[in-house]
Formats: sequence, structure tokens, C-alpha cells
Amino acid sequence: MGARIGAQHARDQAKKAIREADAAECLLWSEQMEGFGGPAQPSPTIAQCLNGGYGWLEVMCHRCETRVSLPLDAIRRPRDTPIWKLEAALKCRSCAKPRYAPPVHLIRLTTEREIAPYPWVHPDEER
Repeated sequence: MGARIGAQHARDQAKKAIREADAAECLLWSEQMEGFGGPAQPSPTIAQCLNGGYGWLEVMCHRCETRVSLPLDAIRRPRDTPIWKLEAALKCRSCAKPRYAPPVHLIRLTTEREIAPYPWVHPDEER
């Protein structure tokens, strides 16, 4: 009985240590990308970001410079995909042409959405 309790405690401590390590790796990558513009490789995986509490990826369009926060749990890729591999698949919707959509640049990982999905206007204000 005592060994089972000790094993459970050790398992809980290991999960907590992994979560803290994932969060530290996400923070390091975010500071490198935001502060220095890279390098994007190596980057944490989608699963590491979600486990560390970083559920949002902030990107910016190269052409129109629109910044958007994307939820990582909604991205349809395997969870072991590194974040840097998403850059080639993400395209800007706001300035896309029928045959070409400009690529986006990865900015950073965040714990919560920091960019509103659209500009908010009060109903009493003129548009």
C-alpha cells in the first residue's frame, strides 16, 4: 500500500516537472522569435505547447501586417508536429487573392488570446 502511494506521488511530481519544462521551452522559443526574429528551429511541438499552457500562436502577414492569434487546439495537425512546420501551411485570409495567399510569419506563443478577432466598435459610435 505504501509503495503504491509513493509511486503515485512520484508520477504526479514527474507530470508537474514535464509541464514546467514544456512551459519553459515555449517561453524560451517565444522570446527568441519575438525578440530576435528566430531561429524558428528547434521549436516545441503542439502537444508540448498545450501541456505547458501555451494554447495560442500569434502570427503576422508579410504583406498586410495583420496580426492574428490562432488556437493551437484547433489546428488540424498531429500533436507531435513542431510549431515551425506550421509556418508553411498558414496563409493570410484578409489579403488573399484568388490564386495566391501570402505566407505568415510566426511571432510568439501565448497563454491566452491577446488579439481580438475583429475590431470592436461600440453600437453608439459611428462606423
